[in-house]
Amino acid sequence: MNGQAQQSAYRYTPVPVLQDNYVWIISDGQYAVVVDPGDATLVEAYLSHQGWQLHAILLTHHHHDHTGGLAGLLHRHTVPVYGPWREKIAGVTHPVKGGDIIRLSGPLSLEFAVLDITGHTLGHIAYFQEGGQADPPHVLCGDTLFACGCGRLFEGTPQQMLASLDMLAGLPHATQVHCAHEYTLKNIDFALMCDPENVQLQEWRCRARAMRARGEPTLPTTIGWEKCTNPFLRAGYPAIQHQLALALAVPIHDRLEAFTAMRKWKDQIATVSLAYT
Repeated sequence: MNGQAQQSAYRYTPVPVLQDNYVWIISDGQYAVVVDPGDATLVEAYLSHQGWQLHAILLTHHHHDHTGGLAGLLHRHTVPVYGPWREKIAGVTHPVKGGDIIRLSGPLSLEFAVLDITGHTLGHIAYFQEGGQADPPHVLCGDTLFACGCGRLFEGTPQQMLASLDMLAGLPHATQVHCAHEYTLKNIDFALMCDPENVQLQEWRCRARAMRARGEPTLPTTIGWEKCTNPFLRAGYPAIQHQLALALAVPIHDRLEAFTAMRKWKDQIATVSLAYT
């Protein structure tokens, strides 16, 4: 399984926008928190269809596919907007940084711990919600951790991204991972290039393909599942390092070298793929 069985008292909904983004909406059935609104029109339509009232907006980083709908939402709603203090994002009313605790007041009572997870951008943050007796923990991690993958290093270094992934990997295994893109199938294909003998990964490819064929999201995943299947969280495994050394014909001495080589390899594959599409 990929960690989707345990349910929460709140509803976490991935709303597809743009080409492959998800805007995550957290709701108690009446009020809603919107995370990384890349498109205002689709978010408004979803809220209206559900009859939910917007209560707050959370932003993980400054990229337009995560913030492009912010102005449109604020044109119709007056709500607090939380975002990374290191990044200049017009409309943010509450800049936050790692170690801060966000306590939403009013009708929708939610609490998030802010995590600094630099690498994809220099100010990237995540929002972690602790679980309760009946609820699993949740992390909204933008473009840092994906199902079987991680984000490109647009601004940060491999060392920074690896440290950020280590921070996320240290969360409870049951933590539901709400990342912001439906990249799972391509990520699994690449993961099997790095970790071809991973039986769980092989089985996950079959299930993920079936889910997408039915029009279902492959998310959320869980931290525990990612530690079993995500090569970027498994860069210290000798089998992966050996496979990378064979495939890339380069020496791999440690997990940082393995991570750096994997990220560069995936970037090269994505560049070649884009050149022919």
